Amino acid sequence: MCLKTENINLDINNNSILEDVTITLNRGEMVGLIGPNGAGKTSLLKCILGLLEVKSGSISVDNKNIDDLILKERAKKMAYFAQGAPIYWPLTVENIVGLGRVPHLNQWQKISEDDEKIIESAMEKTNCISLKGRLVTSLSGGERARVLLARALATRAPYIMADEPIASLDPAHQLQVMEILKKLSKNNNGVMVVMHDLSLALRYCDRLILLDSGKLIGQDTPDIILSDDKLASVFGIRASRWTDSGEDFLITHQVNEET
Repeated sequence: MCLKTENINLDINNNSILEDVTITLNRGEMVGLIGPNGAGKTSLLKCILGLLEVKSGSISVDNKNIDDLILKERAKKMAYFAQGAPIYWPLTVENIVGLGRVPHLNQWQKISEDDEKIIESAMEKTNCISLKGRLVTSLSGGERARVLLARALATRAPYIMADEPIASLDPAHQLQVMEILKKLSKNNNGVMVVMHDLSLALRYCDRLILLDSGKLIGQDTPDIILSDDKLASVFGIRASRWTDSGEDFLITHQVNEET
């Protein structure tokens, strides 16, 4: 049971965005998708979700090609948390989170008591239960990000795709979101996270997928992907590393920076 891309290629306006990218995301693991700006991370996520049409190659989820899944079934399999997604309607937080249950409802079917429990649980996990009656248009960027994550969790999809989920959060909520995503992976979800914080990627991810200029550089454990040579060649940085209370950390520096 896994999500897989095989040799996918993506062109946009005659520009090559992804070249022969083959990756896997297994249930029960948290995978970080990393690389410099413009590496193709968000584009890869959108291809997996079917939001961008690949030029060639295939994408499957639990041995089913995504092209063979109707949108409703695709939405049950994969939940998407888009970084900075705009919200235009003055709906309450509870109603926005409730949209995560739509793939499980028939036309005109009302939210059930079980759905309401799932919605409330998602808000509790993301620490936005106190906001449930607020209009989402009145929230700060960080509050809105937690609400959108709650909406993704409310789908109860086995695969969670998050695009920079901690970008607009304060440090405490960054750690909270990473803990939530890690817990989901331990509960047999497959979690893929686009992220730039390499220290958090090292601490929380089981594997890392490294892209550069649309090409797959490697997919392996964090210690392999965050090696000195890869950091230097792909990011142009070096790292200082240490361990505290059994956890590994790193801090990055420019390669030409004096020690």
